[in-house]
Amino acid sequence: MSESVNLPALGESVTEGTVTRWLKNVGDRIEVDEPLLEVSTDKVDTEIPSPVAGVIEEILVQEDETVEVGTALVKIGDGSGGGDSSDQGGSESADDQTEAAAKDSEPEAAPSTEQDTEAKAPEPTEPEPAPAGQTQPAAPQAPSAPPAASPVPQAAPVPPPAAAPPAAVPAPAKAAPAAAPAAAAPSSTPSAAVPNPTANGAASGYVTPLVRKLANEQGVDLATVTGTGVGGRIRKEDVLAAASAAAAAPAASGSGSSAPAQSGPFVAEVSPLRGTREKMTRLRKVVAERAVQSMTSTAQLTSVVEVDVTKVAQFRDAHKAEFLEKTGSKLSFMPFFALAASEALKAHPKINSTVDGDEIVYPESENVSIAVDTERGLLTPVIKDAASLDLAQFSKSIADLAERTRNNQLKPDELAGGTFTLTNTGSRGALFDTPVVFLPQSAILGTGIVTKRPAVVKVDGQEAIAIRSFVYLALSYDHRIIDGADASRYLVAVKNRLEEGNFAPNLGY
Repeated sequence: MSESVNLPALGESVTEGTVTRWLKNVGDRIEVDEPLLEVSTDKVDTEIPSPVAGVIEEILVQEDETVEVGTALVKIGDGSGGGDSSDQGGSESADDQTEAAAKDSEPEAAPSTEQDTEAKAPEPTEPEPAPAGQTQPAAPQAPSAPPAASPVPQAAPVPPPAAAPPAAVPAPAKAAPAAAPAAAAPSSTPSAAVPNPTANGAASGYVTPLVRKLANEQGVDLATVTGTGVGGRIRKEDVLAAASAAAAAPAASGSGSSAPAQSGPFVAEVSPLRGTREKMTRLRKVVAERAVQSMTSTAQLTSVVEVDVTKVAQFRDAHKAEFLEKTGSKLSFMPFFALAASEALKAHPKINSTVDGDEIVYPESENVSIAVDTERGLLTPVIKDAASLDLAQFSKSIADLAERTRNNQLKPDELAGGTFTLTNTGSRGALFDTPVVFLPQSAILGTGIVTKRPAVVKVDGQEAIAIRSFVYLALSYDHRIIDGADASRYLVAVKNRLEEGNFAPNLGY
């Protein structure tokens, strides 16, 4: 008995999807709700979980094929003969899944090599109780008695090289704690069970090429990384955390190791993409088409203001510890920008409007899209009725949407209905940019990096120089319905709200 898994509906307006990657091969066993494949639509890239458990019998839709909602994607059987089919699945799908096979083999190769070296190390010590001529028979004896006989003799010879042969008898008693882990390694090698558990951390699910590249660049072994993504998937944050932990270990051992790292000129890392070609993803094609459509069908320009956010910075520093304790979310600058921008939209509805033929439509609510940078491209999930939220709600909503967007857990409907967009270009160090308006919206606000610098301020009526925190706010808008004066009035409203710095009533707890 086999059951077909069909392409589910991925949103009210989504009628088709493109299979971008199969996460399972023919012959692989899959459990209920385990990720089966990745599908890309014109709204979102997402994982399709398996509704049933069993063994993959046949893949009906290949990668890069576009099919309609309801189309059968794969056949899953009852799992009889799962042991043989898993071996066959690897060979049958080798042509289509070479990249996935290579990734699975990488973490397994390192452990197997280590186990081989560990297994060979004790073998030369075995002949010590006997003449050298018995070293060759010792090799076939190891696999013939894997259960308990091989670890015991191998554990005892470990100490003899340091102590003479007469001391070989009392040595095992003293070396018992050290001999136990040494014996465990050889015993697991003949059974060929070691590669599977070591690969569990890195190959429990699909590892994206970007994550694998990042791991190679950072020198991180994916087999040692525990994923925090969906189904234990390893994310780039996990790799960076592992790299930071590895860098902190030698730094804690002494200051001598940090000196060489600081010496010498800065050398930029060379990207592995250099000199290569790659096919545009469906999401990248959609973003490209909409960007060109936006620039060719609207009259866009950008206005910029400089905002003194010193009071916001002081308020944030004073409350961030308590905020984290009571809400479980970190208090960054983004919730302040989102709150001020959303409140100003209520007083300046033109910035929140859309064009419908020869009419201007003013929505009843302020639905703010948050631009999220992902490994697949730019996505803009929507915070509904944003003008009614406080700082705690903004912080939680932004963090939740960003996390689920990067983990392919976003629902397509959560990308629809935005009336205005907020993009934090300062998160990557930019002072400001001129963002492109997302149709059918009419405006997008970009927030730059918050920087400190000297500025002239008034102290007791006298001018003085002080260290202040500043940020640039850049508003791109459709000049067909929004004039420069409208944009300036909106920006000044946001500026005044931030410079006032009175956010105590908006904490949300």
